Amino acid sequence: MSLKNYSVLKGTVADTQAERDDDTPHFQIMVAAGDVSHRIAVNVMSAAQPSELKYIVVDNLQHALTEGLKELADGLHPLESRPGQVALDYLRGNLFDVEQMKVIPHDAPGPDNDLNDLCTMYTERSRRQETARIYAFGETWGPEENADKHFGFVPGRGIHDIHMNQGNGGRWRQDNGIYQDGGLILHFPDQDQWVGVFLAFQNQALHTDERGHPLDITPPVVGQTMRIVAALPNPHGHDRRNETVTLINLSDQAVNLDGWKLRDHQSRVEPLPAQELPAGECLRITLTGSGAILANKGGQLSLLTPDGVKVHGVSYTKKQGKTSGWTVAF
Repeated sequence: MSLKNYSVLKGTVADTQAERDDDTPHFQIMVAAGDVSHRIAVNVMSAAQPSELKYIVVDNLQHALTEGLKELADGLHPLESRPGQVALDYLRGNLFDVEQMKVIPHDAPGPDNDLNDLCTMYTERSRRQETARIYAFGETWGPEENADKHFGFVPGRGIHDIHMNQGNGGRWRQDNGIYQDGGLILHFPDQDQWVGVFLAFQNQALHTDERGHPLDITPPVVGQTMRIVAALPNPHGHDRRNETVTLINLSDQAVNLDGWKLRDHQSRVEPLPAQELPAGECLRITLTGSGAILANKGGQLSLLTPDGVKVHGVSYTKKQGKTSGWTVAF
């Protein structure tokens, strides 16, 4: 069924509460968005086993979606779950490498070593800077008749599911969908820095179909050897049929590219030439203009096997893509 009210909340951090002893603890964040208060409820432990969450912090997030986020006013914004917008998708959006996520406990003795500590560090930093903004992606609730049970503001309302929302099995399968993942992104304009905090449950699949359901598939070893290493999004003259993408075969064996594809930020697909790429060699591909394209305002590109499995993905910003004739290296 997917999420019903997928949205992004933008505002300033007003208060926080760390839960450590509850059966299903959350890190609670009170956010002020103009004259309206909201609560962000961040899962810090799973109800399923294993209970520890996986996380990654991207402390220098450079992605095209940050341009769209800056343009939003403070407040709650419903999102369409589709590519090309600011909706999050861990597996298709190329925000980070999901294989680099690590397991973290919600509570551990000592400072700066659990998920509550991590959330505290970034939200307190945001609260201390007047210009800072927090963006919470997930599903909304409220407004409620009663006051918020954690911070007491009226009416109670907020946003939860601040984690990956696809790849679920069992009773959580109904929540699956693409381009509806949760997460926290913090902007610190004084330092010109974007920070992304992304969470997932250990039992969620890292490859999903177009409805967000798990795929029982493992990328072939040969797929792990192929990488996108460069792109030319803004060539001199006309972009159409002049944009290029450079691939490398890192392995010690030739790779047959027949059936392989490139997918862009709008899910347009460009078939690769049916040829073998020798071991250790690079291949510069000129896009046809009828499939994947490289937007000058920033975008993303994924490399897919003939089975449609993503084996590598990259993204670039408007700043990286605007200079005519310059190639972006990944």
